[in-house]
Amino acid sequence: MATAVKNGKGRQVETRRAAQMMKRILIHFRSQMDERLRPQGVTTAQLQMLKVIRDEPGGSGAQLARACYVTPQSAQALLKSLEDGGWITRTKDRGNDRILAVRLTPDGKELLLTAEKAAKVIEGKLWRGIAESSIEALNGVLEQCLANLEPKPDGLGTR
Repeated sequence: MATAVKNGKGRQVETRRAAQMMKRILIHFRSQMDERLRPQGVTTAQLQMLKVIRDEPGGSGAQLARACYVTPQSAQALLKSLEDGGWITRTKDRGNDRILAVRLTPDGKELLLTAEKAAKVIEGKLWRGIAESSIEALNGVLEQCLANLEPKPDGLGTR
């Protein structure tokens, strides 16, 4: 019984530690990305929006908000700043006048390429000295964690 309690507490300590390390990694990664992007006048959040626009051209503000995991209001603020920076254009959708379709400008494409190079440098630092098999194993664990937190198909909360 004492071993079971000890193992349960040990698991709780280790799972909390793992969650805290994931958060610290994300904070450090984003901080370093923001530092590298600052000279271009763009933020990590704007960069994420540019990536989604590149990968899904012509999307609406609502679609972009969902893809970037932000509120529609935040997406609109990001889109406005990207448009003001000359990195995107917004035009009325052919099928629905109420929707503004978003596309990258040549400057937006160039910025995205520059930013992705910076991201690769930081990612290289992050994964330095870690075997590919360890990364694959970590991905499997993280996929399971994500699946555990996603809503059930019946909409009754998490698994």
